[in-house]
Amino acid sequence: MGEFCKVERDGHVTTITIDRPEVMNAIHPPASRELSAAFDAFAADPDAWVAILTGAGEKAFSAGNDLKFQAAGNAIDGPPTGFAGITSRFDLAKPVIAAVNGLALGGGFEIVLACDVAIASENASFGLPEPRVGLAALAGGLHRLPRQIGLKPAMGMLLTGRRVGAREALALGIVNEVVPAGELMAAARRWADQICECSPVSVRATKRVVQEGLAHASLREAMEARYPAISELVKSEDFVEGPRAFAQKRKPNWKG
Repeated sequence: MGEFCKVERDGHVTTITIDRPEVMNAIHPPASRELSAAFDAFAADPDAWVAILTGAGEKAFSAGNDLKFQAAGNAIDGPPTGFAGITSRFDLAKPVIAAVNGLALGGGFEIVLACDVAIASENASFGLPEPRVGLAALAGGLHRLPRQIGLKPAMGMLLTGRRVGAREALALGIVNEVVPAGELMAAARRWADQICECSPVSVRATKRVVQEGLAHASLREAMEARYPAISELVKSEDFVEGPRAFAQKRKPNWKG
């Protein structure tokens, strides 16, 4: 339990909750540092396979940067892992699921874009309104959004600062599923459990290869590149256990 976030472990699933509901879970540097420490612990724990990231309360996942904190002249000195300790965390091979329980604006939306899977409640909305206050989405939004939904839809959001609701976000490919607000955490846990049914070594190799492959200009270059994560997978116990369990018609015993 921290001052600005809560962390809970249940089996192989870690739930991290941004806990500043009084300011719609807006993030200031102390919260970013605390969240970064939570993700550090998640990354280092061999028994933690998947993380769910959500916000406290029913109104907001995160309203983004705490502009009042910034306007008061406080130092803006966040961690090297980026906004909320995740937007510049490029070495995390474990999957992170965003459970979006309301507004995800500015940096809050950039947090969602930095996650691997996103589940939204029906009352969720998304936007990068930075140009409306003379700023820019510099925590990855300018680069992740075009890569995830395509250039024209992304520019339509980026240049206007407009919000999109949960259903439009689903159609655009920003989120994977939309559910009633009361079912959000159960849906996120369902996704986490489905991931945990898979080999954690395979899951992490998959995430790493997808991320590294996107750095190549062509499909052929991506497919012909060498990926250390695949070498690790081939040498793992899971690489043997998976086919063996399939042949024996039993549940695999993943070693991770």
